Amino acid sequence: MYNKIISYIIFTKLTKYMSSKSHTDEVFREKKVLKNPIKFKLQLNEEQKQAKEQILNNTLTVLAGSAGSGKTLLACQVALDGLFRKQYEKVIITRPTVSKEDIGFLPGDLREKMDPWVQPIYQNMFLLYDKVKIEKFIEEGKIEIVPVSFMRGRTFVDSMVIVDEAQNVTHEQMEMITTRIGLRSKMVICGDDHQVDLKSKRESGFRFLYAAARKVKNMVSITLKQNHRDPIVEELIGIYEDAVERGIMSGSSGTSGRNKK
Repeated sequence: MYNKIISYIIFTKLTKYMSSKSHTDEVFREKKVLKNPIKFKLQLNEEQKQAKEQILNNTLTVLAGSAGSGKTLLACQVALDGLFRKQYEKVIITRPTVSKEDIGFLPGDLREKMDPWVQPIYQNMFLLYDKVKIEKFIEEGKIEIVPVSFMRGRTFVDSMVIVDEAQNVTHEQMEMITTRIGLRSKMVICGDDHQVDLKSKRESGFRFLYAAARKVKNMVSITLKQNHRDPIVEELIGIYEDAVERGIMSGSSGTSGRNKK
């Protein structure tokens, strides 16, 4: 009888203690997940909304489109949306610098070396959301810049990976990048094969990956066709593409799904 009384007292005190810690102990604290839509400064159009749905339903997305089609903006919106909702712990951004990825000669630390190349991505994020909040994410490491050559050997878990200007990523680099995807992660590869800056257009791994989506489960290729810049941009692109076809100038005709006029 005495042992039962002692056991009851211990149980009662333990229960009371656990109850008092339920709101403060990290073990019992649930993550606060935002349920309402994030109030972005810019809204996606219908084409981008449909593309976003496909991105969310797949692990790897190859996102093609001409200059001004909003590829990077869409990728940034999906990444920030997931970061705010705690669907990802981190957003990884990579972008080719030069064909050989040699940035060691540049002054500064890694972030300072990559800054000129990632400014377009930062600007898209600033267009979407408060600049101070985005910069805080960067300082906290929740938005991380990783040069292509630094990705080897890493596995990105609980992350959204954005590969921008992917038409300038070689076949070997593309294989290395895409095989970094870890559990509960997504990757969006943005590119325009009309803007290949590599010495040889055949070195680009973007077209190959775009076509490979037909054969890989949980992978999709999307082409954005609506222009978000001044209408003159679309006209200029058409003129330059026509010049390439007629042999007036060298360039890449592109095969990533963009329709010609």
